[in-house]
Amino acid sequence: MFGEHELKTQFIKILDKKIHLVEKPGDTVLYRRDEVRVLIKRSENGLFVLPAPAEGYGVRFLMIKLQEKIAVPPKDRLTGYLSAPIDITVRSGGTEIDRFVVGREKYALYGRITSGVIARYHTSGFYTEVPEAPGVVKLIINNPTGDWKLVEKVVIPIKGSAMFYSKDKAYYPLVVLTTREPYEVNNTGNPPDGTLGKTHEAEPIPNFRMRW
Repeated sequence: MFGEHELKTQFIKILDKKIHLVEKPGDTVLYRRDEVRVLIKRSENGLFVLPAPAEGYGVRFLMIKLQEKIAVPPKDRLTGYLSAPIDITVRSGGTEIDRFVVGREKYALYGRITSGVIARYHTSGFYTEVPEAPGVVKLIINNPTGDWKLVEKVVIPIKGSAMFYSKDKAYYPLVVLTTREPYEVNNTGNPPDGTLGKTHEAEPIPNFRMRW
């Protein structure tokens, strides 16, 4: 699924979507996906199908609500995984020729009506192993305080974020949630696993403070 594909006549299945490549005269290949049509001149590069952060309609944040709240003891930390939505980018050389959403899109208001922001919305359990989901977030919950802390959601800055991937699964960079008021979320830019491919050079995104 993810990675480089040869420019030849074939179907490429991406979760609930299907890409069709058709060889044409003049050393070209027609790319088709739903109503999208792009004629590609063959070169030494193949077609890259890669995960992208779930920006959807251009949102900057992903809000994941936990199915069960998590209580973390003082001076302790907990590491696990969340499922997460993803987008798909299709590239010929360095140019994006298509981008689309897989699965059902959900959005929610994070914060107050007058000052909040629209975020991509998802609910997830908290897993000790990588879940059976196409998109995954590895999350470290760090409680440096002297009190028990409760976590019920995590709001992750995703605009421009790098992604990491294996053949069949996409990963966001490692995320650290620090439960010092206000809770602070760090999209570190670091891979959750050193064996994964990356969509582009990863850089940390400025920390986000969860005020609600």
